[in-house]
Amino acid sequence: MLLVDTNVLVDILENDPEWADWSIGQLRAQSKVHRLAINPVIYSELSLTFSTVEALDKTIEELGLTLIEIPHPALFLAGKAFVRYRRQQGGNKNNVLADFFIGAHAAVSRYPLLTRDTRRYTTYFSDVRLVVPDQA
Repeated sequence: MLLVDTNVLVDILENDPEWADWSIGQLRAQSKVHRLAINPVIYSELSLTFSTVEALDKTIEELGLTLIEIPHPALFLAGKAFVRYRRQQGGNKNNVLADFFIGAHAAVSRYPLLTRDTRRYTTYFSDVRLVVPDQA
């Protein structure tokens, strides 16, 4: 199983001039090795670009993605990582950021993560294997 981060899917759906080719290539390559998955957080982020749930569900199916739940230990880890982030960054953000749910899910389930956004993942979930452009 491999989690596919929202940014990779948005690259494809919006035909991003800089990243679409890399994202499509990686999705194809990784699908030969792993079952591709998203979680409810990624699903929710993707919903911003769709007008109906049916259209989103059809696209997820066409891309060969499976929607999987986030295990409770990952939800707990996301909160703990966010506390570290808030202490390091200062401020008073009270809502756990989506990247923390995604990173914690990958960490607890030991799934690699296909992404272009490494900053938070490498800082707060250093044990997650990232599939990123530098490795392509």
